[in-house]
Amino acid sequence: MASGTRKIVEVLNGKAVSPPPIWLMRQAGRYLPEYRETRAKAGSFLDLCYSPEHAVEVTLQPIRRYGFDAAILFSDILVIPDALKRQVRFDEGHGPRMQPLSVDEIPALAPMPVLGHLEPVLETVRRLRAELPHETTLLGFCGAPWTVATYMIAGQGTPDQAPTRLFAYKEPRAFSQLLDILAEKSADYLVAQIDAGADAVQIFDSWAGVLGEKEFADYAVKPVRRIVDLVKARRPQAKIIAFAKGAGLFLKDYRQGTGADAIGLDWTVPLSLAAELQKDGPVQGNLDPQRVVAGGNALRDGIDAILDALGNGPLIFNLGHGITPQADPVNVAALVERVRGGAR
Repeated sequence: MASGTRKIVEVLNGKAVSPPPIWLMRQAGRYLPEYRETRAKAGSFLDLCYSPEHAVEVTLQPIRRYGFDAAILFSDILVIPDALKRQVRFDEGHGPRMQPLSVDEIPALAPMPVLGHLEPVLETVRRLRAELPHETTLLGFCGAPWTVATYMIAGQGTPDQAPTRLFAYKEPRAFSQLLDILAEKSADYLVAQIDAGADAVQIFDSWAGVLGEKEFADYAVKPVRRIVDLVKARRPQAKIIAFAKGAGLFLKDYRQGTGADAIGLDWTVPLSLAAELQKDGPVQGNLDPQRVVAGGNALRDGIDAILDALGNGPLIFNLGHGITPQADPVNVAALVERVRGGAR
């Protein structure tokens, strides 16, 4: 492989790279003391997301510390509803809050532009591409329409998204319209990130696992397919990773259904199923984040099992969900070393 090649882009093009490239979801986060320091300077969480200076700094921190093969833009999936004037805020200890969305308010969202509001985020992408090492892939991202909609309908996170599932059953036409609107706004946002310098983008469907079979097809697959189609129609070379947490056996048809170039796998996906999915193209994952907290043999065994099952095919090594604040930075260093060929 040529020097300076972005390894993750190579994998997204279907190539097996050995050792596999690695990045971690939430790699810029509260487990790092330098992140906590910058977060305190920034003010609110959204202030951090919308400050290019601070967002660039926290995005670069794990790259400096660990040399990950990708940097992922520091932002949040809820900047889209924030751009749609849903009054998003993050309450300490309680997570995101916003004005709950009613049926009557949905049509007014369609004509609202979002890119002007999100310009500070796009400026962060431009600065990151200029500052990152050439060989480091820059990832942009957005939330999937279903997951973003769950927060918009309920006004907050809920354990099994019952408010949004009920809303979708009672108001199917309005809910379908909301998903369409979110797909179109998200596609605009991803194209803008790619134009600003992102090498690839990821779509996070963090709440896909609460859906039944028909609902998964209608609410998780169809809207993500719409995003992929819209992005690739405008930027044919775009590379897209789709991550549907908790999707289980529905992942068998998820790549084909969405048109994604790679699929992210959470830690509950059996490695036997992951190996089957890898036959159709790149996969990303899927170490249990709690193994990073545990360290020691639990961490080593989990890494080795993934490398043994998936390491000979197109694999981006990652966690099965975001790294937790309880993770020890020393364990993260051990994880990177072992994936890259440390003693096994």
